[in-house]
Amino acid sequence: MHHHSPPRRLRLKTLAVTVALGLSSAHAWAGGILIYEAGQEGNGLANAGAAALASDPSVLMSNPAGITELKGTQVSANGQLILGHLRFSRDGANQFDGNEGGNALQYLPGASLFISHQLDERSAIGFGMYGNFGLALDYDDDWAGRYFNQEAAVIGVSFQPTLAHKFTDDLSVGIGPRIMYAYYRNETAINNNLLGLLDRPDGQLEYKDTDVGTGINLGLLYRVSPSTQIGLAYTSKVKLEFKDSPDVRKVSNPIINAALRRADVDSLELDMNVPQTVLLSVAHDLDAQWKLLGSLGWQDWSDFGEFGVEVDANAGGVSRTVDRQYKDTWHASLGAQYQASKQWRWSFGLGYDSSAVDDKDRTVDNPMGEAWRLATGVNYQVDEGLDLHLAYTLVWLGDMDVQQTKARSGTTLSGTYKDAALHIIGGGATWRF
Repeated sequence: MHHHSPPRRLRLKTLAVTVALGLSSAHAWAGGILIYEAGQEGNGLANAGAAALASDPSVLMSNPAGITELKGTQVSANGQLILGHLRFSRDGANQFDGNEGGNALQYLPGASLFISHQLDERSAIGFGMYGNFGLALDYDDDWAGRYFNQEAAVIGVSFQPTLAHKFTDDLSVGIGPRIMYAYYRNETAINNNLLGLLDRPDGQLEYKDTDVGTGINLGLLYRVSPSTQIGLAYTSKVKLEFKDSPDVRKVSNPIINAALRRADVDSLELDMNVPQTVLLSVAHDLDAQWKLLGSLGWQDWSDFGEFGVEVDANAGGVSRTVDRQYKDTWHASLGAQYQASKQWRWSFGLGYDSSAVDDKDRTVDNPMGEAWRLATGVNYQVDEGLDLHLAYTLVWLGDMDVQQTKARSGTTLSGTYKDAALHIIGGGATWRF
């Protein structure tokens, strides 16, 4: 395919061409696509008390100040598996042929590593490697929504060195510079059917790139009384820029080829902001056995980004997508821990996250919705230097309606993700030296 001499790069916000490159993500739709679960013991709490509970080094992910509460050197290694039920069902308003796509999120593995080291009675350092942002979707190639998305993945892995200091016996402050390595990939079909007159096989567009972004995690931990701690944590946004020459294959529609030549899509840049967040948590020891936990949070999804490109063969042209209309989300969770014996600790929690999109703005490349979390887990102390933990979280998304229309042709994909849910199983070990 011949191209004119393109500019050095084309920014999406001013790009006249768009090719169904919407962001899909999901380690687990926490309102948006940030997740609270990274295999750690706190998996069993639905994020309740996450910024106030310092029982192992994974606390540095939620609140860097928490590592001042940990003695000696501690290492926590964790793994998890996300099993999804995300199946699209067409309704009577759908105008696209093809099947229903199958289960778009079958499984997604993950792992994390956290380390803390006490420098003295007041200071501690730590390090975390974890993935709490992203998702992967994989629909059938010939499904009804293939002209909006076939495959999409965005995975972010964070590396966080951490420093924390206890300024008084009751107040600790922590800071953790955050380096995120991100991978983005998207595949979509291109309709070669020329104005409905010819029946040609679909073309294909693939876009993939990696980027590194930076941010910072800040936290305060304050002991209100011997039995109550409050944690306040802030994570800054991480700006990511994906740049790639889209790989366009088997496009036999001359109208689309002409439109692509006019648009000079040799280099396409997608700008995305991993949202800033604020989390307030409390942990209260009711007695020697029971600990009550709670959290309130906010996530800045309205600054996530506006991108996605659309090729529309039926209208004989290429057009820009509309604003995705993402909005900020809110989180609330309650939980408890029960110390059944010296060896056994039981956790459970209930959480809620509002949706980052209204029903009318939901898209198949990122089908977000409000989420309810029901979590439980156990921790077993093998000896003074080793704990083992296992947890399960149900993320219930329910029925999510989708009605997505091609901007130029007006053809509509319409249906519902019925009983959408994620099952997150996590476990690991914490060593204390």
